[in-house]
Formats: sequence, structure tokens, C-alpha cells
Amino acid sequence: MHRVRLLALSLGVLLVASLSHAQTATGETLMLDLPRASQHARVMQRIGITDITVNYHRPLANGRQIWGKLAPYGQVWRAGANENTTITFSDPVTIEGQALDKGTYGLHMIPGENQWTVIFSKNATSWGAFTYKQEEDALRVKVKPQTAEAHDALAYDFDDVKPDSTVVTMRWDKVAVPFKIEVKVNDLVTASIHRQLHGLNQYYWEGWDDAAGYFLANKINLDEALKDEDQSIQAEERYDNVMNKSHILEAMGRKQDADAARNKALGMANALQLYVYARGLQGEKKQDEAIVIYRSNAKKFPDYWTSHLGLARVYSSQGDFDNAVKELKLSMVGAPDANKTSLENYLKRLQAKEDINR
Repeated sequence: MHRVRLLALSLGVLLVASLSHAQTATGETLMLDLPRASQHARVMQRIGITDITVNYHRPLANGRQIWGKLAPYGQVWRAGANENTTITFSDPVTIEGQALDKGTYGLHMIPGENQWTVIFSKNATSWGAFTYKQEEDALRVKVKPQTAEAHDALAYDFDDVKPDSTVVTMRWDKVAVPFKIEVKVNDLVTASIHRQLHGLNQYYWEGWDDAAGYFLANKINLDEALKDEDQSIQAEERYDNVMNKSHILEAMGRKQDADAARNKALGMANALQLYVYARGLQGEKKQDEAIVIYRSNAKKFPDYWTSHLGLARVYSSQGDFDNAVKELKLSMVGAPDANKTSLENYLKRLQAKEDINR
């Protein structure tokens, strides 16, 4: 019995010793955290409020023939090195027009000379593609490979980023493999807004105003936008939310109501808000309306620096550069230090008889 125990102990020691020296094909230990030939990388892109993350290892070509040899055509390839390459979506997406739920997926590919298959596997914790099973696929899509500039290290990039989509591109050697990801941004943001406004945000004017502003900017849910703005005003009536209400009413075609809300907002505005509003009118090529606001600002707040700056713009538009310079200098006296460099540039332009409104 004693001999049996010694033999078992000896075999156990040998097994531990053999495992402690287990290595990959490139000689990297599996037991210690040491540098790897294929280094770890992670890239992330946000589309709307959806985060897309690719987690992978970057093998080097090192002059080897990659496609058709190291990565054979027609066989499942791990789309990287070492552990599974994974891709994570924080919300549901569509890949090449096909729906895929949120989650983390093992990313595999089947190379081909003229067509590739991109595979999203429910198994995201394997080592490479050695235990890959097709029945674990969540989605497969077909894409066309492209010729690319040589990349020695495999890379994943987010290309053609738009408000509701992006293209993920795998590049290695002289091949690029793109697949398009689209997100239903407005649907997701609307649902997120509803969730957020069930919390503490419902008690503050800013939350409702932000929600209404999003709907207005994207020209969706205008009825809801108006209700949200009214909620904001109920929480705390301010120039900001009353003016935004006027914009919503205008977008809804309710011009008379929009004018009434706008006039009310302007009556609540401070000198800086009136100046910014007038500059917005100038940006919309409504010069005459802007001049009216600049003049009313000067009457209401005669000693404020933006009032003098507004009058400088009025005189400049009329070619009266002497008075424009005078008002600009008065503006510089009361302006915050952070604005004085810009004002000095305006002064130089006026002294050169250049219209600062252009």
C-alpha cells in the first residue's frame, strides 16, 4: 500500500511538472502572464448610444503566405489569434441587413478567394476555432473581400462611421474584409429616454428639455417633444425651455403659438442669451431680425459687454467702422478674459475696415 501511494504521488508530480511547461506552438507559456507573439488589442465604437467592441489578438504576417495557406480557403478561421476573437454589442443590431441580438459573440470567418463568411457564434469563450460548432452559430453573413495595402499585424477598424451605422473591417496582409453594422438609433434612444425619465431626471427641467431637444433635432415624436417641454417648464420655467418650445411649435406648423412662445422667451432672456440668439439669426441669414435683437439688447442691458459687441456688429454691417471700433473697445472692458483674444481679433478687423459679420 505504501508503494502504491508513492507511485501515485510521483505520477501526480510528473503531471504537474508537464502542465507547468505547457506551451503554445510559438513557445508562449499558458501559465504565466508573459509577452505574446500575437499581442492583445481592443477597439470600440459607439453608434448612437450603442457600444460595439472587438476584442482580439494580432498575429503578424512576417512574410508568410496567409490566405489559402496559413488560413486555408473554405475552413473556419478564428479571425485573429489565441483565444476567441469576440465582438460585443450593447444593444440589438443588424449585420449586413440581418438582425442580431445584443451580447458577446465569438467572431470566426471562412476565407474564400471571392467571398467570405463572417460567423457570430454564441460560444465566445473558446481557444481559437478548434472547438467551433456550426450549431452554435447566432448568425452567418456573406461578404466580399477587398484588396488592401499590406498590414503585417492583423487589425480591426471602424470605417464609414455614420449616425446609425459603421463598417467593421478586418485587415491582414493584403486583404480587407468589411461587414456593415446598423443600429436603430432613434428607437433605442427613445426607449432609453423613457427609462431615464422614470428616475431622478423627471424632477429637473434639464432632463425633459434634453428629451424634447433630441426629438426636435431628429424630427421625430414632435407631440411627445411638446409634452416633454411643457414638463420641463412646469419643473422650472426658463428662457431655454420656453425658446425650445417655440422651436417645437414652429416645427409642428403652429406659427402663431411659436411666435408667442418666442416673444415670451426673449422677454426672459439675459444679455448673453439675447446676443447668442441674434448670432443664430445671422447664421440663418436673417440679418435684419438680428439687428433688431442687438438694438433691443443694448437698450435693455446697456452696460453689458455682449450688448456693446452686438452694437459693434450693427455698426459694422452699416460700414460705420468708427462707431463699431468704439463699441468693440467698450465690449473688451467688461468681457471675461477667455473672450478677449477673439475680441482683439475683431478689433483688428474693424480697424482694417472689414465687416466682422462676414
